[in-house]
Amino acid sequence: MKLIKLDAIDSTNDFLKSLSGQDEQENFTVVTAENQTKGKGQMGAKWQSEKGKNLIMSVLVKDFLFDNEQVFNLSIVVSLSVLEVLKTLNIPDLCIKWPNDIMSYNKKIGGILIENTLKSDGRIVSVVGIGLNVNQTNFEELPRGSSLAVIAGKSFDKEALVISITEKMKEKIELWKSSSAIFWKDYFNSLFRKGIPTPFKNLDDKNFMGIIQGVSSVGKLQVLLEDDSVSEFEIKEIQMLY
Repeated sequence: MKLIKLDAIDSTNDFLKSLSGQDEQENFTVVTAENQTKGKGQMGAKWQSEKGKNLIMSVLVKDFLFDNEQVFNLSIVVSLSVLEVLKTLNIPDLCIKWPNDIMSYNKKIGGILIENTLKSDGRIVSVVGIGLNVNQTNFEELPRGSSLAVIAGKSFDKEALVISITEKMKEKIELWKSSSAIFWKDYFNSLFRKGIPTPFKNLDDKNFMGIIQGVSSVGKLQVLLEDDSVSEFEIKEIQMLY
């Protein structure tokens, strides 16, 4: 595993994307940073992190996705990899808030941003950004946020987490062809508030109630509505209110 450690960078995803344009970069090259000035979340949201306290990493993944219809498969692999590593650390009540926020109880402790590039020969090269709140303890400005240290009452080795998460991703990618159905089932079973009546907000700023049923093969959230119909939503089309 090639590991590039940076002190500060605007975005580890952007840095790795600039490197991945050079085809000689090996698969599962990892970039980490102690501080990220322009961290990104889903749909352009900012990822805020206290300097030196948290895990900021990006991983290059090649030769896994071969079709735009498959891109959500990598979200499943990555989110389940993070969950499994955290379970070994005895972090309680872990789940995935669709599409790939990592939760403990009802607090967000991590987020994943996957950016895919389609090459001229049809290959898809992915940069997987993972932000995980590890040793930060002040969340006054992020009331829905928490960290491993807050939840477990102790500090953690960030570099060990980088290695464990990357190795778990490699392991799951190897197993995907023979175990994809199991991974999908594990992902469904790990969904935050699945099967529980939940308030949502749509693009028109209107609130409605729904019950999460699952996720489609292309990553759309399937929600049972009050009229007993099931609708599918893209990430930009719906916001969970909890």
